[in-house]
Amino acid sequence: MQFHVTNSPFNEEQADLLNRLLPTLTPSQKLWLGGYLAASPQAEAIALPAATTGAPLAVAPAVEPAAVVATAPAAPKEVTVLYGSQTGNAQRLAQNLARTLEEQGLVISLASMRDFKPNGLKKLTHLLILVSTHGEGDPPDAALPFYEFLHSKRAPKLEQLRFSVLGLGDTSYEFYCQTGKDFDKRLEELGGERLASRADCDVDYDDAASEWFREVVEALKDNQGQAATGPAAQEAAAAVAVAEAPGYSRTHPFEAEILENLNLNGRGSAQETRHIELSLEGSNLQYEPGDALGIYPQNHPELVELLIRENGWQADELVPVNKDGDERPLTEALTSYVEITVLTKPLLTKLAELSSSIGLKKLVANEADLKAYLSGRDLLDVAQDFGPLGLPARQFVGALRKIPARLYSISSSYKANPDEVHLTIRTVRYESNGRSRYGVCSVQCAERAAAGESLPVYIHQNPNFKLPADGDTPIIMIGPGTGVAPFRAFLQEREENGDAGKSWLFFGDQHFHTDFMYQTEWQQWLKNGTLTRMDVAFSRDQEEKIYVQHRMKEQAAELVNWLKDGAYLYVCGDEKRMANDVHLTLAEIIEQEGGMSPDEASAYLTQLVQDRRYQRDIY
Repeated sequence: MQFHVTNSPFNEEQADLLNRLLPTLTPSQKLWLGGYLAASPQAEAIALPAATTGAPLAVAPAVEPAAVVATAPAAPKEVTVLYGSQTGNAQRLAQNLARTLEEQGLVISLASMRDFKPNGLKKLTHLLILVSTHGEGDPPDAALPFYEFLHSKRAPKLEQLRFSVLGLGDTSYEFYCQTGKDFDKRLEELGGERLASRADCDVDYDDAASEWFREVVEALKDNQGQAATGPAAQEAAAAVAVAEAPGYSRTHPFEAEILENLNLNGRGSAQETRHIELSLEGSNLQYEPGDALGIYPQNHPELVELLIRENGWQADELVPVNKDGDERPLTEALTSYVEITVLTKPLLTKLAELSSSIGLKKLVANEADLKAYLSGRDLLDVAQDFGPLGLPARQFVGALRKIPARLYSISSSYKANPDEVHLTIRTVRYESNGRSRYGVCSVQCAERAAAGESLPVYIHQNPNFKLPADGDTPIIMIGPGTGVAPFRAFLQEREENGDAGKSWLFFGDQHFHTDFMYQTEWQQWLKNGTLTRMDVAFSRDQEEKIYVQHRMKEQAAELVNWLKDGAYLYVCGDEKRMANDVHLTLAEIIEQEGGMSPDEASAYLTQLVQDRRYQRDIY
């Protein structure tokens, strides 16, 4: 399409500008521009049939502005989409939502809560929040400053605001989607009006997110002319909610062949840690240091067999395994499709409603007893303690959630290991309530994942745990146990790139002789300068336990010097104890070595988070 000067009032320079601009515009942008120019008293009435027909740009005769205003579409709403994400799910959904709404003719401002200026809240008229809940009901690190501002006395009244919240969480945690609930409640307290009801999404969030997308599109279509209207637009919104890039993904995993599976711990160790190397050949999957690998595991065959026997079901009975009605034999369904090892309040409440068990009904009616029962038990316990449940197998399977993927920090660099991905997985085994228990995926990897077999996997990108763009930037890595996994990837990447930035690793485990994972690799990197220094803490090699935070205190002055030199700080590992202890130790070190008050030290750490210089991958 070319715009010709001879048939228009524009000069050659203006025509050239129009010919360069028009091909770059989306249909919704052309629609918006047409309405804007038509409604402007200073503008000529310009028709843009290319928005729908692809015909050449034509200039209509000038008409009175008032005559055009009556038929012009209303100016698009301005909608702010904020996300708070720890591992990337909320961010990806927010990006999908923003793209959908832009395609419906809305003006969208998309930002992380980390980057949003809270003082701008009172200027907003439409706000959509997508946020995950971390740990025991806590906001993600990047969302914490915004969360605290909103819950402070400084938060403004928001009577002009229409809002909606989507929360991501896991029903196996007591404070399920708590951060989303907190945002929803607080925005209402400040005078905001709900645009659409809050959505609480479990780990299998596709359906709930799609429904929320539909409601948001429906609510925003008011006064939008033809934008965001009709079933087609709503269906498009629902589809984009769970859209994945073409190829292998979370909803279409790749069967990765196991190349190697070995135990990293020495003889006599109380632990078992598997180093697993998988082939990505033929998948087109790639990753960056800091990303995770999702594995869809299988439940233990023995547990499946006992559950079927306890309830008197037939192992080969066909049962539905998805909303489309696909059916599989019961053994296969309980092995590969549904979760049977985690008890949640919603699940037991549902089973109590369906079951004829009086004991189970009494349990869910008592909040304290139910909370105590959930810990350390699975569905076999329920069947043995209150059953058989008297439920048909089809009804039982239909009450269960899909088996969620397990995410593991990748311990390799793709640049250093093309078409391979390495994992460092600690096997979980323990005793509880008179029975042996085990981690579903970790025990499968330890016992039923030999070289030559395969695992269904996908890449889980984590934009919030990344090396600095400048390879000369110093980095401090704190990773006890399997928390060291991403730092092996970091150093492989830096060695491959030839980066010159200093690096410092704090590593800890139980015993030096049996639990010093990847010891020869660290020593080689220390030798060639890829790793500048390393401090280790082996907790059980002496009478008094020593952890990584003790080594940090010993090197407090040097730690602060590195931070003053612009070092990025990374923490990976256990969230419940280690990450909290390390955070408190950091605050104490900064307070003492930096001559700060506790509040100033806390503010310093918060600023490091804001600047992306303090990143955590904790679980």
